[in-house]
Amino acid sequence: MPANKPRPPTCGPQPSLKDRPLLTPIRAGGLAAVFKVLANDTRLRLLHALVRADELCVTDLAATLGMKAAAVSNQLQRLLDLGILAARRDGNSVHYRVVDGCVAGLLEQGWCLVDQSAAGAGVTGRAAACCGVGE
Repeated sequence: MPANKPRPPTCGPQPSLKDRPLLTPIRAGGLAAVFKVLANDTRLRLLHALVRADELCVTDLAATLGMKAAAVSNQLQRLLDLGILAARRDGNSVHYRVVDGCVAGLLEQGWCLVDQSAAGAGVTGRAAACCGVGE
């Protein structure tokens, strides 16, 4: 990431999930909308590529994912609409970066859950530490 680009803020201290009030229908709907946008393999791959590289242009993202630039742009727009990406134009190129610091942690936790599901184990031991269970 260029020196003049601030890193995304991390998720600040949050109350434990157990200590939060029960989701209201409106809040649950908002959360469901976020998960709906994220529940797409291409968008998850785009986010992972951006977290790894800090910032990439559409052409580089398309090459990384083996997709056409127009298809990548379409998926990036959905992530922009969600407010977790920012874009900047540099001549004919548009560069994207993650601006929501919670994205990397969410991907890490999702990856942890997938690993544990594949292993056929419950969330214990390493998975508990990885996923923050029991904190």
